[in-house]
Amino acid sequence: MLKTNNLLVIEKNDLIYIKFPKIEALGITRHLFSTRHGGVSKGYCSTMNLSFNRGEPREDTLKNYEILCSAEGIKTENLVLSHQTHTNNVMCVTKEDCGTGITKPSFSDIDGLITNQSGVALVTQYADCTPLLFCDPVKKVIATSHAGWRGTVKLIGKITVEKMTAEFGCDPKDIVVGIGPSIKQCCYEVDTPVYNEFLKIDFLKLDDIFIKKSDDKFMLDLVEANRQILINSGIKDENIDCSDICTSCNSDDLHSHRKTGGKRGNLAAIIELI
Repeated sequence: MLKTNNLLVIEKNDLIYIKFPKIEALGITRHLFSTRHGGVSKGYCSTMNLSFNRGEPREDTLKNYEILCSAEGIKTENLVLSHQTHTNNVMCVTKEDCGTGITKPSFSDIDGLITNQSGVALVTQYADCTPLLFCDPVKKVIATSHAGWRGTVKLIGKITVEKMTAEFGCDPKDIVVGIGPSIKQCCYEVDTPVYNEFLKIDFLKLDDIFIKKSDDKFMLDLVEANRQILINSGIKDENIDCSDICTSCNSDDLHSHRKTGGKRGNLAAIIELI
């Protein structure tokens, strides 16, 4: 069983998934973050894989979406998926885009999705990278963004907030954010070139993000990095749920690219306005 002090772990028979308390308390979304449990996938994708690009039969991945989404009352035909490539490209979508990545081709090179329409279920995928889920209860706008270290240094969290503001008039002070399970500082070693990319962001407090391991190796805290970026974007600290779950430490429960050397499925974050 996953242990957490900050998030909600939901069990429904064999299915286990995660929710964010602050987003849940708003009462205007259906949302979740998947685990490895409760699906039909086999082998290293077992049992809950949400990617169509991991080599398993497409019908198994579709069945996983059906199982997972039905637990929260989300219709699979409402899903919108994109092909993520560690960019900071964020796209606004509508009901016309429902089914993208399921019955229509995925959007390409998109790592963040935003909508202000109910019944549009935004999906991003993970296997160590950091999930960011957004909800503005005043303007009724939601978003989800995929923040690996590349997306983080490209400030995808900040860009998502800015696009919510520009497109829909959101006030960052109203936005509630969930930072989901990812590889944590205990397991995420990076080298000097990665450290130097973060060094270029002048507002980051690097001493709270990195632990120096040797002359050219550092342990990186992506959750803290994204938290600082969100606060710099105007998000209130008290409006952020920060995950305390490491995907690598919990690779029996969560897919981890680094822990398994790439032999893994994908997790998914899904959020939909009611």
